[in-house]
Amino acid sequence: MILDQYYLSCLSHASYMVADEATKVAAVVDPQRDIDQYLKDAAAKGLKIKYVILTHFHADFLAGHIELRDRAGAEIVMAKRAQAEFAVTKVGNGDRIVLGSGVTLEFLETPGHTPEGLSVLVYDNAKDPKTPYAVLTGDTLFVGDVGRPDLLASIGVTADELADMLYDSIHGKILPLADSVLVYPAHGAGSMCGKNLGQELHSTMGEQRKFNYALRPMSREDFKAIVTADQPEAPDYFVHSAILNRQERPVLEKTMSDSIRPIPLDEVRKMAQAGAQLLDVREGIDYAGSHLAGSINIALKGKYATWAGSMLSHKVPIVVIGEDDQVDEAVVRLGRIGFDNVAGVLDGGMMALENRPELQRKVERITAQALADMMDAGDKVTVLDVRTEKEHEAGHIEGSMNVPLTHLEESLAKLPKSGRLVVHCEGGYRSSIAAGLLLNHGFGNVLDLVGGYKAWAASQLPVAVG
Repeated sequence: MILDQYYLSCLSHASYMVADEATKVAAVVDPQRDIDQYLKDAAAKGLKIKYVILTHFHADFLAGHIELRDRAGAEIVMAKRAQAEFAVTKVGNGDRIVLGSGVTLEFLETPGHTPEGLSVLVYDNAKDPKTPYAVLTGDTLFVGDVGRPDLLASIGVTADELADMLYDSIHGKILPLADSVLVYPAHGAGSMCGKNLGQELHSTMGEQRKFNYALRPMSREDFKAIVTADQPEAPDYFVHSAILNRQERPVLEKTMSDSIRPIPLDEVRKMAQAGAQLLDVREGIDYAGSHLAGSINIALKGKYATWAGSMLSHKVPIVVIGEDDQVDEAVVRLGRIGFDNVAGVLDGGMMALENRPELQRKVERITAQALADMMDAGDKVTVLDVRTEKEHEAGHIEGSMNVPLTHLEESLAKLPKSGRLVVHCEGGYRSSIAAGLLLNHGFGNVLDLVGGYKAWAASQLPVAVG
C-alpha cells in the first residue's frame, strides 16, 4: 500500500494519495489546486489516478478536483449530501472503492463541519482486512480538535444543527474506531477551521481519545458549547472559495496563463485609478524602503494567501508587484484560494520606478525604545495595535488602541489624523499591511514598530494585560 501525505504549510492543508502497489490504481484526497506534484509522483511510481475524493466543500482553499478530472481523467467522489455543478460519484456509509487486492477504501458520512462531510477508512488488506489502517478525516477530526460547525452554516442548515450532526458523527462514526487507527486530517496548526489544532500532522485514535478536548465524555449540549466557543474569526474569502468548490470552473493552468502578463507602469497607474488593487508581495522591510504609491504589502512569507483573501477583493482586478522569482508564486497562491482576478504583474517590478520618485512612497519605521522615549517625552503619538482582541488582552503596550487588522478599514474614522500614528502587530507582518492601508487612506505620519509587540516585550518595556 502507498499512503503519502502532502502538506502545504502556508494554508495548513494536508492532502493524500492512496494507491495499491499491485494494480497501480490511486486515489487523491482533498488535493490542492496546483496538482503537478500528484501527477509527478504518480508518474514516478507508475500509478494511475483513477479517483479524486473531496471530504467536503472546503472553504479555506480551492481544491484541485476539477484539475485532476481534466488532466488525469479522475472520477470525482463525494458524500451523498454534496450538491455540485459537476458530475460526482456519490457514496454513503459503508460504500467501498477497491483500489486492488491490497487496498480498500470505505466511506463514513460525517457531517458537522459541513453537511456533506465525509471520512475515508483506508484498509491495508495485507496487514489486516478487518481493522482500518488509517482514517482520512477531512475537517471532521483534527489532531487536538474537531472541525468547527459554525464556520459556514449552509442554506437551510443552522450552526446549531451542524453541531448536532458533528456530535453524532464523532460519537457514532469516529470514536468507535480502534486505538491503532492512524488519524490523517485535512488541516494542521494555523488553520481557521478549528481553534486548537496540534502541530503534529497525524495521530492515532488512541492518542486523540486521551488528549483531544472534544473527544472527552460529555453531554451533547456541553459538546456543542465547547466546540463553538472562542473560535477565530473566519477570513472573508471563505464563502467565495466554498462556493467555487461547488462549481464547474476554469482550471488553474488557464487562469495562470491569463495572469502573468507584464503591464507597463503607466497602464498600471491607469488601472489603479480605475480601482485595481496593487499588491506588493516583497518583504515588509523592502516595501517600507520604497513602494509604488497606492499599493498594499502582503509579503509571500507567512500566511500570504490567508491575508490576501482577507484584505483583498476577488471581484476587482489585482496587479502584482514583486521580484521576478516572486510573481509566479504570488499568482499561484492566490489561485489556491480562488482569486483568479489577477490582471498581470508590474513590468520590471520596482525597477520601473527607478526614475519616477514622485510615484514612490516610504513607511517610516521606529524601534521599541525610540517609541518608549517618544511616549515618555509626552509627544503626541497614538499606538495602534492591529492584533486580535485575544492577543491584545494577553499583553499590550499600555494606552494602545486595539483595532484588529481585518476591521481596520471600517474603523478608520476612529483614528486621529494628527500626530504620529505608530502601528504594530506581534512581529511585523500584519503591521506592514496596516501601514500601507493607512497611507493609502491619507494618514500621513504613519510609523511601523520594528519587531512589533515581541520587540517591545523583549526590551522589557512596560506592558499591560486585560
